[in-house]
Amino acid sequence: MNLKLKRIKELMAYTLQVLKEEGIGPVLRRAIGFIKRRFFGKKARYLPKKQVLEAQRREGAQGAPGPVISICVPLYNTPEPFLRQLLDSVLNQTSPGWELCLADASDDAHRPAVKKLVDAAAQKAGERIRYKVIENKGISHNTNHAAALATGEYLALADHDDVLAPHAIYTVQKAIAETGAAFLYSDEALFTKKIEKPMVGHFKPDYAPDYLLCCNYICHLAVFRRSEFLAVGGERPECDGSQDHDLFLRLLERLEPSQICHIPQVLYYWRVHAASTSGGVAAKPYVAKAAKKAIADHLQRTGQQGEVKDGIFPSTYKVDWVIPGEPLVSILIPNKDHTDDLEKCLASVYGKTTWQRFEVIVIENNSTDPATFEYYEKAKERFANLQVVKFEGGFNFSAINNFGRKFAKGEYLLLLNNDVEIINGEWLTEMLMQASRPGAAICGAMLYYPDDTIQHAGIITGLGGYAGHSHKYKKAGGSGYMFRLATVQDFSAVTAACLLVRSEVYDEMEGLDEGFTVAFNDVDFCLRVRDAGYRIIWTPYARLYHYESKSRGSDEKDKAKKERFATEQKRLTDRFTRRGLTHDPYYNPSLTLDREDFSESADLRNLKDPQTAL
Repeated sequence: MNLKLKRIKELMAYTLQVLKEEGIGPVLRRAIGFIKRRFFGKKARYLPKKQVLEAQRREGAQGAPGPVISICVPLYNTPEPFLRQLLDSVLNQTSPGWELCLADASDDAHRPAVKKLVDAAAQKAGERIRYKVIENKGISHNTNHAAALATGEYLALADHDDVLAPHAIYTVQKAIAETGAAFLYSDEALFTKKIEKPMVGHFKPDYAPDYLLCCNYICHLAVFRRSEFLAVGGERPECDGSQDHDLFLRLLERLEPSQICHIPQVLYYWRVHAASTSGGVAAKPYVAKAAKKAIADHLQRTGQQGEVKDGIFPSTYKVDWVIPGEPLVSILIPNKDHTDDLEKCLASVYGKTTWQRFEVIVIENNSTDPATFEYYEKAKERFANLQVVKFEGGFNFSAINNFGRKFAKGEYLLLLNNDVEIINGEWLTEMLMQASRPGAAICGAMLYYPDDTIQHAGIITGLGGYAGHSHKYKKAGGSGYMFRLATVQDFSAVTAACLLVRSEVYDEMEGLDEGFTVAFNDVDFCLRVRDAGYRIIWTPYARLYHYESKSRGSDEKDKAKKERFATEQKRLTDRFTRRGLTHDPYYNPSLTLDREDFSESADLRNLKDPQTAL
């Protein structure tokens, strides 16, 4: 089917589902939002409505809604227009509960102009602006001097050429008051001249520790307790270039996840120009070296064993983890006839896999072709550690795998479809690296269609109303949204077409829920694992082809199958609720739920009015 037609058909199905479940109102709001965004421009699209800002100012006039936040900015030969915009953005905050700490390392030729602008701002703000001339010894040294001027309970880091959103301090203070978080970070946007005309937003997931190891997705605006900053000794000059990434790792390794808060608001505008890292790391080539040191030092401090390497793209990194021992992996492959598919799968597993400690359990499910059973006998002779077990009963993917688990001896189970083909020999090693880490339980893989477009790069709940695959249909080889196609990262779920799980966790969850006979069994299983406190990780370094649904055909035109699918949709919603599904912590609410491409949502009510629930 033509890709555009397929997308239109999927979108129409989702629209009808929303109409049925939520009524005409939500459908119209989405349609109006799409039309506004597509045809009436994007000006100030990340800024709250004027009446919202005015209400915040009235509240701020009665007192700040939370603790004082000290904004720490190292200055160095700052261009006057850039510094003026920064100062104005601080002076125009809707909450008065801030102080601005400026450490000026400018040379003699530039300092008078810088100081003149600072003095003018200080006349308006008084003692809330603290300024000190220092010797230039690098970004970390200069930032630490700015922080030394601070008296606020929390610190915020800002670059001298960037801009704070007018509601930044207010919003962070509110979040602190509500959550008590020790570390908070927001979404951000890139701009060139005016924040009313942003280039693009960076809409981030909630705290994602595995993603953070591969790239500094947190960036701006980051706010944290001053006591924590002092406890870790501030920023380290030896990590200049990736000093913030290093600082975040050192701060966050001291905190519990409940102390870390992501604010899904664009509170910071990052200026793009030739000398800025927002324009690419080519401007600062020492960034990669510093980042790898920051990650390696983090591993050493936390007692983790691994080698830090460059990632697939600049500004991304990879850890080759040491796998404890030599665990056995039990590969479970359900099969009904389709021996050509199974042969391709087995030949690639045995012919390419570099991890040698595995067994294969083919779970026979009601095959009718006598040639299938002849194939099984020959396969057991050709492939070592392969057994065929017979499941009796109708097709139920969950029950079939639960049955196969009874015969598995491995410390890990790999659920694998019979219609996949291995691409790279390290695939299983890469998955074991992730699933064997403390706190992790599941790892998923990159799956491609035969035409080298993406079939699966992690599952996002809420897409299409229930769940969908990240970056589906995108061409192979790209970095994806904020490097999310090119980095190991956290997800709420991954597909059971290739899913590695600790055997003890599989048993703890009592396996797959057999109430999901075909659809959503993997989503349900992963969400139960996630809610039990384990991490689900996806890696782009395990790559397979997936000849999707060949073994059971399409459900679209079969009435009974459509009814079963609707029943399984309801079962998923009843268990996790509509809100639970549409608020995936690893997917930002400002991104669309209508497509898999991480495009910006047509409905940005949560940015226009932060009090409005999605």
